[in-house]
Amino acid sequence: MLEIRRPHILAAGFAALALTSVATPGQSIARGKELFERRCGGCHSLDRDKEGPRLRGVYGRVAGSVDSFQYSEALKKSKITWTDATLDKWLTDTEKLVPDNDMSFHVEKPDERGEIIAYLKQSSGK
Repeated sequence: MLEIRRPHILAAGFAALALTSVATPGQSIARGKELFERRCGGCHSLDRDKEGPRLRGVYGRVAGSVDSFQYSEALKKSKITWTDATLDKWLTDTEKLVPDNDMSFHVEKPDERGEIIAYLKQSSGK
């Protein structure tokens, strides 16, 4: 049986591994921007309405409140304020959060949802 006599070497190795797997806030925002552009950019822009409403300032905004965009009645009536929690639920399953809304889309991976939300939050000045 192998006995490890130098636990500090093992601990240092685990610490190095942990440090390499942690993203810095700047990296997370950059990754969030990339994910937003790839996953959301077909229908959304930060600064102009497309098939979906513009999303700069979405964090902290009440759902369905951009005057220049025509939302579903369900979303307008939802009275949801977009926060980390509500955006995560929305990106997980739009229909479950707001039945009969016009957006049929989801982001399956929780880490990707988090990075997109962080990007939207930062883009909203929060």
